Amino acid sequence: MSKSIAIIIPAYNEEMTIVETLKDFHRVCPEAEFYVVDNASQDRTHELALAAYRELGCKGIILTQSRKGKAAAVRKAFMEINADIYVMVDADMTYPASDLPELLKPVLECRADMVCGNRHSAGAYQRENKRPMHHFGNKLVRLLINFFFNGNLEDVFTGYRVMSKRFVKNYPILADGFELETEMSIHALDKGYSIIELPTAYRDRPAGSFSKLNTVTDGVLVLQTIFSIFVNYRPLLFFSLCSLAFAATALATGAVPVMEFIQTSKILHIPLAILATGLSILSMLSFSVAVILDGLAKGRRFDHALRVLHWNER
Repeated sequence: MSKSIAIIIPAYNEEMTIVETLKDFHRVCPEAEFYVVDNASQDRTHELALAAYRELGCKGIILTQSRKGKAAAVRKAFMEINADIYVMVDADMTYPASDLPELLKPVLECRADMVCGNRHSAGAYQRENKRPMHHFGNKLVRLLINFFFNGNLEDVFTGYRVMSKRFVKNYPILADGFELETEMSIHALDKGYSIIELPTAYRDRPAGSFSKLNTVTDGVLVLQTIFSIFVNYRPLLFFSLCSLAFAATALATGAVPVMEFIQTSKILHIPLAILATGLSILSMLSFSVAVILDGLAKGRRFDHALRVLHWNER
Protein backbone atom coordinates (compact mmCIF):
# COMPACT_ATOMS: atom_id res chain seq x y z
CA MET A 1 0.00 0.00 0.00
CA SER A 2 1.53 3.32 -1.07
CA LYS A 3 1.80 6.08 1.50
CA SER A 4 0.09 9.42 1.01
CA ILE A 5 2.34 12.48 0.83
CA ALA A 6 1.28 16.03 1.68
CA ILE A 7 3.51 18.88 0.50
CA ILE A 8 2.91 21.97 2.63
CA ILE A 9 3.97 25.31 1.18
CA PRO A 10 3.40 28.30 3.50
CA ALA A 11 3.30 31.47 1.42
CA TYR A 12 3.16 35.15 2.28
CA ASN A 13 3.38 37.56 -0.69
CA GLU A 14 5.14 35.06 -2.94
CA GLU A 15 3.51 35.92 -6.29
CA MET A 16 6.87 35.85 -8.06
CA THR A 17 7.79 32.32 -7.03
CA ILE A 18 4.70 30.35 -5.98
CA VAL A 19 3.87 29.07 -9.48
CA GLU A 20 7.41 27.89 -10.21
CA THR A 21 7.59 26.25 -6.78
CA LEU A 22 4.39 24.29 -7.47
CA LYS A 23 5.57 23.30 -10.95
CA ASP A 24 8.96 22.20 -9.67
CA PHE A 25 7.58 19.94 -6.95
CA HIS A 26 4.66 18.64 -9.03
CA ARG A 27 7.10 17.56 -11.73
CA VAL A 28 9.13 15.53 -9.21
CA CYS A 29 6.26 14.21 -7.06
CA PRO A 30 2.96 14.41 -9.02
CA GLU A 31 1.28 11.82 -6.80
CA ALA A 32 1.52 14.09 -3.73
CA GLU A 33 -1.23 16.34 -2.44
CA PHE A 34 -0.25 20.01 -2.46
CA TYR A 35 -1.34 22.45 0.23
CA VAL A 36 -0.38 26.07 -0.29
CA VAL A 37 -1.12 27.97 2.92
CA ASP A 38 -1.88 31.57 1.99
CA ASN A 39 -0.68 33.43 5.06
CA ALA A 40 -2.64 36.71 4.65
CA SER A 41 -0.88 37.59 1.38
CA GLN A 42 -1.62 41.04 -0.02
CA ASP A 43 -0.48 40.31 -3.56
CA ARG A 44 -1.62 37.77 -6.19
CA THR A 45 -0.21 34.71 -4.42
CA HIS A 46 -3.63 33.08 -3.91
CA GLU A 47 -4.84 33.84 -7.43
CA LEU A 48 -1.70 32.56 -9.12
CA ALA A 49 -1.53 29.43 -6.96
CA LEU A 50 -5.14 28.64 -7.84
CA ALA A 51 -4.39 29.00 -11.55
CA ALA A 52 -1.37 26.73 -11.16
CA TYR A 53 -3.51 24.08 -9.44
CA ARG A 54 -5.86 24.08 -12.41
CA GLU A 55 -3.06 24.01 -14.99
CA LEU A 56 -1.13 21.19 -13.31
CA GLY A 57 -4.10 19.23 -12.04
CA CYS A 58 -2.64 19.22 -8.54
CA LYS A 59 -4.34 17.22 -5.83
CA GLY A 60 -4.95 19.12 -2.62
CA ILE A 61 -6.33 22.56 -1.81
CA ILE A 62 -5.25 26.07 -0.95
CA LEU A 63 -5.61 26.83 2.75
CA THR A 64 -5.89 30.35 4.15
CA GLN A 65 -4.52 31.55 7.48
CA SER A 66 -5.28 35.15 8.41
CA ARG A 67 -2.95 35.12 11.39
CA LYS A 68 0.47 36.09 10.11
CA GLY A 69 3.54 34.00 10.79
CA LYS A 70 5.01 30.87 9.27
CA ALA A 71 4.31 28.90 12.44
CA ALA A 72 0.62 29.83 12.30
CA ALA A 73 0.45 28.70 8.67
CA VAL A 74 2.12 25.36 9.34
CA ARG A 75 0.04 24.83 12.50
CA LYS A 76 -3.14 25.15 10.44
CA ALA A 77 -1.80 22.68 7.88
CA PHE A 78 -0.80 20.13 10.52
CA MET A 79 -4.23 20.38 12.14
CA GLU A 80 -6.28 20.06 8.96
CA ILE A 81 -4.24 17.69 6.78
CA ASN A 82 -4.24 13.94 7.23
CA ALA A 83 -1.41 12.13 5.42
CA ASP A 84 1.24 9.49 6.04
CA ILE A 85 4.17 11.77 5.21
CA TYR A 86 4.41 15.55 5.45
CA VAL A 87 6.82 17.68 3.44
CA MET A 88 7.40 21.29 4.49
CA VAL A 89 9.11 23.61 2.01
CA ASP A 90 9.29 27.36 1.45
CA ALA A 91 7.52 29.02 -1.47
CA ASP A 92 10.49 31.15 -2.55
CA MET A 93 12.28 28.68 -4.86
CA THR A 94 15.30 28.44 -2.54
CA TYR A 95 14.99 24.66 -2.16
CA PRO A 96 15.08 22.39 -5.25
CA ALA A 97 12.44 19.72 -5.72
CA SER A 98 15.05 17.44 -7.29
CA ASP A 99 16.33 16.57 -3.80
CA LEU A 100 12.90 15.46 -2.56
CA PRO A 101 13.08 11.75 -3.55
CA GLU A 102 16.22 11.27 -1.43
CA LEU A 103 14.69 13.16 1.49
CA LEU A 104 11.57 11.01 1.33
CA LYS A 105 13.34 7.64 1.42
CA PRO A 106 14.24 7.44 5.15
CA VAL A 107 10.68 8.31 6.20
CA LEU A 108 9.11 6.00 3.62
CA GLU A 109 11.33 3.19 4.90
CA CYS A 110 10.49 4.06 8.55
CA ARG A 111 14.13 4.84 9.32
CA ALA A 112 13.45 8.37 10.49
CA ASP A 113 10.68 10.56 11.89
CA MET A 114 12.23 13.67 10.39
CA VAL A 115 14.59 14.24 7.49
CA CYS A 116 16.13 17.70 7.22
CA GLY A 117 17.62 19.17 4.08
CA ASN A 118 21.10 20.24 5.13
CA ARG A 119 22.09 23.45 3.31
CA HIS A 120 25.52 23.56 4.94
CA SER A 121 26.86 20.20 3.77
CA ALA A 122 28.45 21.59 0.60
CA GLY A 123 28.64 25.23 1.70
CA ALA A 124 25.68 26.19 -0.50
CA TYR A 125 23.96 28.31 2.15
CA GLN A 126 27.09 30.23 3.07
CA ARG A 127 27.75 31.01 -0.60
CA GLU A 128 24.19 32.14 -1.34
CA ASN A 129 23.31 33.82 1.94
CA LYS A 130 23.98 37.56 1.76
CA ARG A 131 23.43 38.13 5.50
CA PRO A 132 26.56 37.24 7.51
CA MET A 133 24.90 38.03 10.86
CA HIS A 134 22.23 35.42 10.09
CA HIS A 135 24.98 32.86 9.53
CA PHE A 136 26.55 33.79 12.89
CA GLY A 137 23.21 33.56 14.71
CA ASN A 138 22.43 30.22 13.09
CA LYS A 139 25.78 28.82 14.15
CA LEU A 140 25.39 30.03 17.74
CA VAL A 141 21.93 28.49 18.15
CA ARG A 142 23.07 25.26 16.48
CA LEU A 143 26.01 24.88 18.87
CA LEU A 144 23.77 25.45 21.90
CA ILE A 145 21.13 23.00 20.71
CA ASN A 146 23.69 20.28 19.98
CA PHE A 147 25.35 20.86 23.36
CA PHE A 148 22.19 20.80 25.48
CA PHE A 149 20.41 18.01 23.61
CA ASN A 150 23.38 15.82 22.72
CA GLY A 151 22.74 16.26 19.01
CA ASN A 152 24.92 16.59 15.95
CA LEU A 153 22.71 18.65 13.67
CA GLU A 154 24.32 20.95 11.13
CA ASP A 155 21.26 22.90 9.97
CA VAL A 156 18.62 23.54 12.64
CA PHE A 157 17.01 26.38 10.65
CA THR A 158 16.35 24.55 7.41
CA GLY A 159 12.85 25.00 6.02
CA TYR A 160 13.04 21.84 3.90
CA ARG A 161 11.79 18.94 6.02
CA VAL A 162 10.09 15.58 5.55
CA MET A 163 8.21 14.30 8.60
CA SER A 164 6.31 11.20 9.62
CA LYS A 165 2.69 11.32 10.68
CA ARG A 166 3.71 10.16 14.15
CA PHE A 167 5.91 13.23 14.59
CA VAL A 168 3.45 15.74 13.11
CA LYS A 169 0.44 14.56 15.12
CA ASN A 170 2.42 14.56 18.37
CA TYR A 171 4.02 17.96 17.89
CA PRO A 172 2.15 20.97 19.30
CA ILE A 173 3.49 24.07 17.53
CA LEU A 174 4.03 26.79 20.12
CA ALA A 175 6.25 29.10 18.06
CA ASP A 176 4.91 32.25 16.44
CA GLY A 177 7.05 32.88 13.38
CA PHE A 178 10.33 31.90 11.80
CA GLU A 179 11.59 30.28 15.01
CA LEU A 180 9.39 27.34 13.97
CA GLU A 181 12.29 25.34 12.52
CA THR A 182 14.33 25.70 15.70
CA GLU A 183 11.39 24.53 17.79
CA MET A 184 10.92 21.53 15.49
CA SER A 185 14.55 20.50 15.89
CA ILE A 186 14.48 20.92 19.67
CA HIS A 187 11.20 19.02 20.02
CA ALA A 188 12.55 16.11 17.97
CA LEU A 189 15.80 15.91 19.94
CA ASP A 190 14.20 16.43 23.35
CA LYS A 191 11.45 13.85 22.78
CA GLY A 192 13.69 11.20 21.22
CA TYR A 193 12.50 11.22 17.60
CA SER A 194 14.94 9.96 15.00
CA ILE A 195 16.41 12.69 12.79
CA ILE A 196 18.46 12.34 9.64
CA GLU A 197 20.11 15.18 7.75
CA LEU A 198 20.73 14.83 4.03
CA PRO A 199 22.52 17.30 1.74
CA THR A 200 20.34 19.66 -0.26
CA ALA A 201 21.17 22.44 -2.65
CA TYR A 202 20.22 25.99 -1.80
CA ARG A 203 19.90 29.09 -3.92
CA ASP A 204 19.15 32.66 -3.00
CA ARG A 205 15.80 34.18 -3.90
CA PRO A 206 15.40 35.23 -7.53
CA ALA A 207 15.84 38.91 -8.39
CA GLY A 208 12.82 40.96 -7.38
CA SER A 209 11.72 38.53 -4.67
CA PHE A 210 12.23 39.92 -1.20
CA SER A 211 12.99 37.99 1.98
CA LYS A 212 10.75 38.41 5.02
CA LEU A 213 13.79 38.10 7.28
CA ASN A 214 15.27 41.09 9.09
CA THR A 215 18.72 41.09 10.68
CA VAL A 216 17.72 43.12 13.77
CA THR A 217 14.38 41.48 14.55
CA ASP A 218 15.71 38.03 13.74
CA GLY A 219 18.69 38.70 16.01
CA VAL A 220 16.24 39.39 18.83
CA LEU A 221 14.42 36.16 17.96
CA VAL A 222 17.71 34.26 18.19
CA LEU A 223 18.28 35.65 21.69
CA GLN A 224 14.70 34.76 22.66
CA THR A 225 15.26 31.26 21.29
CA ILE A 226 18.41 30.82 23.36
CA PHE A 227 16.56 32.02 26.48
CA SER A 228 13.65 29.69 25.70
CA ILE A 229 16.00 26.71 25.34
CA PHE A 230 17.34 27.35 28.82
CA VAL A 231 14.06 28.06 30.59
CA ASN A 232 11.78 25.50 28.94
CA TYR A 233 14.13 22.60 28.31
CA ARG A 234 17.05 22.99 30.73
CA PRO A 235 15.54 24.84 33.73
CA LEU A 236 17.75 23.05 36.27
CA LEU A 237 20.91 24.41 34.64
CA PHE A 238 19.53 27.89 34.00
CA PHE A 239 18.05 28.58 37.42
CA SER A 240 20.93 26.85 39.22
CA LEU A 241 23.30 29.28 37.49
CA CYS A 242 21.03 32.14 38.59
CA SER A 243 21.09 30.77 42.12
CA LEU A 244 24.89 30.59 42.11
CA ALA A 245 25.13 34.15 40.76
CA PHE A 246 22.82 35.47 43.48
CA ALA A 247 24.70 33.50 46.15
CA ALA A 248 28.10 34.77 45.02
CA THR A 249 26.84 38.37 44.95
CA ALA A 250 25.26 37.91 48.40
CA LEU A 251 28.57 36.66 49.80
CA ALA A 252 30.45 39.58 48.24
CA THR A 253 28.05 42.24 49.53
CA GLY A 254 27.52 40.56 52.88
CA ALA A 255 31.21 40.17 53.63
CA VAL A 256 31.57 43.80 54.73
CA PRO A 257 28.78 43.89 57.37
CA VAL A 258 29.78 40.43 58.63
CA MET A 259 33.40 41.52 59.15
CA GLU A 260 32.18 44.71 60.82
CA PHE A 261 30.03 42.73 63.23
CA ILE A 262 32.90 40.35 64.07
CA GLN A 263 35.27 43.23 64.75
CA THR A 264 32.97 45.81 66.40
CA SER A 265 29.78 43.92 67.30
CA LYS A 266 27.98 46.53 65.18
CA ILE A 267 26.71 46.75 61.62
CA LEU A 268 27.48 50.12 60.09
CA HIS A 269 26.67 49.30 56.44
CA ILE A 270 23.01 48.39 56.96
CA PRO A 271 22.02 48.75 53.26
CA LEU A 272 24.66 46.17 52.33
CA ALA A 273 23.32 43.79 54.95
CA ILE A 274 19.77 44.19 53.61
CA LEU A 275 20.99 43.69 50.04
CA ALA A 276 22.91 40.55 50.99
CA THR A 277 19.83 39.16 52.77
CA GLY A 278 17.65 39.82 49.72
CA LEU A 279 20.17 38.20 47.37
CA SER A 280 20.39 35.16 49.63
CA ILE A 281 16.61 34.76 49.52
CA LEU A 282 16.67 35.10 45.71
CA SER A 283 19.38 32.45 45.54
CA MET A 284 17.29 29.97 47.53
CA LEU A 285 14.16 30.78 45.53
CA SER A 286 16.03 30.31 42.24
CA PHE A 287 17.27 26.89 43.29
CA SER A 288 13.76 25.89 44.40
CA VAL A 289 12.38 26.99 41.02
CA ALA A 290 15.15 25.01 39.29
CA VAL A 291 14.17 21.79 41.05
CA ILE A 292 10.43 22.29 40.50
CA LEU A 293 10.68 23.17 36.80
CA ASP A 294 13.13 20.35 36.17
CA GLY A 295 10.62 17.92 37.62
CA LEU A 296 7.88 19.37 35.43
CA ALA A 297 10.10 19.12 32.32
CA LYS A 298 10.81 15.46 33.05
CA GLY A 299 7.09 14.89 33.57
CA ARG A 300 6.31 16.44 30.17
CA ARG A 301 8.87 14.18 28.47
CA PHE A 302 7.38 11.13 30.21
CA ASP A 303 3.83 12.08 29.20
CA HIS A 304 4.91 12.62 25.62
CA ALA A 305 6.70 9.28 25.44
CA LEU A 306 3.59 7.58 26.82
CA ARG A 307 1.39 9.34 24.29
CA VAL A 308 3.63 8.22 21.43
CA LEU A 309 3.47 4.62 22.69
CA HIS A 310 -0.34 4.74 22.62
CA TRP A 311 -0.14 6.38 19.16
CA ASN A 312 1.95 3.46 17.90
CA GLU A 313 -0.60 1.00 19.28
CA ARG A 314 -3.37 2.75 17.34
